[in-house]
Amino acid sequence: MPAEQLFISDLHLDPSRPEVIELFLAFLQERASQAEALYILGDLFEYWIGDDDTRDGLQPVLTGLRTLSDRGVPVYVMTGNRDFLMGEEFARKTGCSLLGDTHRIELFGEPAILMHGDTLCTDDQPYQQLRCMLRNPDWQDQFLSLPLGERRKQAENLRSESRQATSEKAETIMDVNPDTVAACFQAHDVSMMIHGHTHRPGRHALDVDGHTRTRWVLGDWYTQGSLLSASTAGLTLETLEL
Repeated sequence: MPAEQLFISDLHLDPSRPEVIELFLAFLQERASQAEALYILGDLFEYWIGDDDTRDGLQPVLTGLRTLSDRGVPVYVMTGNRDFLMGEEFARKTGCSLLGDTHRIELFGEPAILMHGDTLCTDDQPYQQLRCMLRNPDWQDQFLSLPLGERRKQAENLRSESRQATSEKAETIMDVNPDTVAACFQAHDVSMMIHGHTHRPGRHALDVDGHTRTRWVLGDWYTQGSLLSASTAGLTLETLEL
């Protein structure tokens, strides 16, 4: 089997779903341990309220990532809309490298841009306004100064409000905007894009400036695992059974 690079996102790991945590740990120990690199493109956790978070059930995840990185497999983590407060202490504990909102790589000779994907959903204006507030350094400093219990309470409330808002939105609003996708391809001058966030795994070919570009969308880990394998043999979306 050719050496592969693995891409995953939207695991939404949470102690309330231990079966998904177990699936992820098995994935780290088996498939990922043989990979050239592992990229986690946002929303590894259901929510992350700071690197001092001490919720029961999450420590095995940190240990699993540390074990993988200690074995020599580079692990790159991009924050998403649920775990954007992951910081340098998380990176130190796990041995992972934190990426910015966009990250350009050469994937077997083909230039590609990695993203979480939420910035492509520009039709969802209320979400984009909320994102702007949550990514503000002043807001983050103020939030992180609160006691852990208060942060957890606010995160749970925000998660509940998000579920309610999502249930009231049209499906098309929560997907990517085609013009925003095309502009992203142009801005980064790449032929491939890999992202998550929308929970709609698939491969999309589109024409931008007379050239065919490919957008790969990663799946979520709610009812199964999902990954994109990239090797010299090609790219393949796969599922992992719970």
